[in-house]
Amino acid sequence: MSKSARLHADGLTRCPWPGEDPFYMAYHDTEWGVPEYDDRALYEKLILDGFQAGLSWITILRKRDNFRKAFDDFQPDKIARYNSKKVHALMNDAGIVRNRAKIEGAVNSAKSYLKIMEDGPGFSKFLWEFVDGRPKVNNFKTTASVPASTPLSIKMSKELAARGFKFVGPTIVYAFMQATGMVNDHLVTCFCHDTCAGKHRAPRLKVK
Repeated sequence: MSKSARLHADGLTRCPWPGEDPFYMAYHDTEWGVPEYDDRALYEKLILDGFQAGLSWITILRKRDNFRKAFDDFQPDKIARYNSKKVHALMNDAGIVRNRAKIEGAVNSAKSYLKIMEDGPGFSKFLWEFVDGRPKVNNFKTTASVPASTPLSIKMSKELAARGFKFVGPTIVYAFMQATGMVNDHLVTCFCHDTCAGKHRAPRLKVK
C-alpha cells in the first residue's frame, strides 16, 4: 500500500513506517539514512539486517542491545573465533533471534570481513565504493516508489556473497544501504531527507 509522509504531533513530517512508536521514531530520526563509515558498525548493521530476514525490523531493533551483549559488541575478530559450543549457547539465548543458519552466517561473515580488512581497502571503503563514496539521494514521494532492491544492491550482494558473506541477498543489502545512508530513501517531504543529504544534518544520537 502506498503511503506518504505523515505529520506528527511534534510538528515534524516523517516517513510513515515508524508510525507513532517513540522508539521507532527515534531510530528513524537519528540513525536511519545517516551515512555510516565505521567498519565495525557497518558489519554489525549488515549482520542485523540478515537476522531481520523474514521478520520486521522493529523486532530486531528491540533486541539490538541483547544481540550486542550476545555477540561481543559485534567485534568481528571475536565472532570469527566462535566454536560450536558458543553457537549452541547462542541458540539457547532467548534475547536474540535463535536461528542456527543466521548465527553461523554471522561467524562466516566475520571471517570474510577480517579478510577484507587484512587485504585492504577496509570494509567501509569496499562498500562505499559501490556508490562512489557518497550517498545516492533519491526523491521519492510515497513508499510505493521505493524499490525493494536495485541493480546496485544486486551488484553489492553478488560481491559480498562471492567473498563468503551470508544472508546478503539483494533485498537485505538494499535495506542495509538505506539504513547506513549509502542511499537516502527518506521521502522527499520527510524532515530527515535534507538532514541526511547533508544540508543541515542533526548530531548523531544513540538510540537507547
